[in-house]
Parts: sequence; structure tokens; C-alpha cells
Amino acid sequence: MDGLLLVDKPVGWTSFDVVAKVRGVLKASGLPKPKVGHSGTLDPLASGLLVLLIGSYTKRAETLTKLDKTYQVVMCLGKTSTTGDGEGEVTSISDKQPSAYQLKTVFERFIGDINQVPPAYSAIKVDGQRAYKLVRQGKVPSLEARIVHIYMLQVGLYAYPEVHFSAKVGSGTYIRSLVEDIGNALKTGAYMSSLRREQVGSYSLHDAIKPEELRVGLIQQNLITG
Repeated sequence: MDGLLLVDKPVGWTSFDVVAKVRGVLKASGLPKPKVGHSGTLDPLASGLLVLLIGSYTKRAETLTKLDKTYQVVMCLGKTSTTGDGEGEVTSISDKQPSAYQLKTVFERFIGDINQVPPAYSAIKVDGQRAYKLVRQGKVPSLEARIVHIYMLQVGLYAYPEVHFSAKVGSGTYIRSLVEDIGNALKTGAYMSSLRREQVGSYSLHDAIKPEELRVGLIQQNLITG
């Protein structure tokens, strides 16, 4: 069995949980050691489109990882988090309430090429070790800024302290870091409280199936090849 499978990852699942689920379904059908991987990790807090690679398509992981991505994001103003999201230790920073105009102005400053420092709680390797593992050991990983591209940022609902916005970003962009940088620019602090991925390249969440729907027949029916 070869192809791409689009799955709507729920909150609370790791990307590997979804891979294991598909692998288990295929193995139960009699396929010997089915190869299953994924492109573009989603943290447990995040939900949405996860592109799975099955069979020989696992060799395309690097290429697919470089595709642009679109997200729906909720950020919480006035507070910061040790992990950049709702899973970390949250600290109140400010009760300043920016106006809708101030939000729009600051968001516009982040469109285009920007320098971004990846979050400490990330899977980036530093001296051969994952950054998040170093943090858990009480160490402070040295992460260098890199250029990432932001195609679009569109503010939707704003009801302080929550700001809902959509974002289309280039490969390597961390939404948690983007939210923190926006919070710093607003002088309020901010952390990401919700993240849902809607698109990876031309692949859309609208075409994804849910983990509880996974059956061999449905997987075969929804495989993308070519």
C-alpha cells in the first residue's frame, strides 16, 4: 500500500499516536510491517491536518515537510508561558488591552521575512540533543534566530484577552514563537492557547478523516497517489 493519507489529529493525541493507529489498522489487515510516517509534527495541544506517508511515500517526508502551512490560532494576551502554549507554567504580565487598530498594526509588521528564534521546548537538535530534553534537564539550549516567511496574518475575533487569527506561513515557522513575538511587540506578553492546522501545501483539512473512522477500506479509498 502506497500513498498519502490526510488525518484530522485530535487535541491530546501526539503525531506518533496517529501513526501508530494507522500502522495497527494496516497490520491487523495482514500487511507485513507496514511503513507509516508523517510529515510536519503537530504537538498534542494542536489539532488538524496531519499528512501521513504510507509505503514508499515515506521517502517523501523531507519534501513534504517544506510545504507552506495554514493555521487557525488563538492567542491569550497579558500572560506568558514557559512552553509558549497552555501546557506550560503561565505567568501574568500585563493588563493592558490593545485596541483592534493596535493589533492590526502590529500583525502587519510580522508579514514577510522575519527573524525567529525557535522555542526552547522544540524538537530542534542542539549539540546532538533535542532542545526540549535539555530544558527538562535544567539546561538552557542556545537557539539561533533564523529567517522564516509569513505570507498572511488575518485577525478575526478579538475579545480580550483572546485574539483569534489565521496564519499562512513558510516551512520552519513556529506559531508559538510567532505569538510570543507579537505579544512582546504589543508589550502585553502572549501565549498560544489553541492551534488548528487547516492546510499543508495543496492538501486540505476538508479532505481529512478522523482517527476513529480509520478502517482498511477507508484508508485505501482515501489514499492520495501520484
